Amino acid sequence: MTQKTIILIASLLGGLTVAIGAFGAHALSATLQATGRVDTFETAVKYQMYHTLALLAVGLLLFRVEQPALQVAAWCFFLGILVFSGSLYTLCATGITWLGAITPIGGTLLIVGWGALFYAIMKAL
Repeated sequence: MTQKTIILIASLLGGLTVAIGAFGAHALSATLQATGRVDTFETAVKYQMYHTLALLAVGLLLFRVEQPALQVAAWCFFLGILVFSGSLYTLCATGITWLGAITPIGGTLLIVGWGALFYAIMKAL
């Protein structure tokens, strides 16, 4: 991914996070409360925003640091958001409980992203 692509994706994900959060707070509120999934939905939104900001930071770091591990971090954050938050959103919207089994894959990608970011900074500075 190029630096520009990383920053553009982070920008889109940031806006999407706000939209999804608002949708959950308003349009899905009754459904989430009825199914007991409010906390699950909020976790998905929080993790999406946190890791969107991390993705943005990686894009900005690429102005100063040329380290291949930053590419790994960017991909892991992006895919981790899709799998972790995406599976939780789908679980909340559909009630398909087996989706909870793939959520840890997304969490693992997010953890690997943080490790790759750590490694990149250790090697570069």
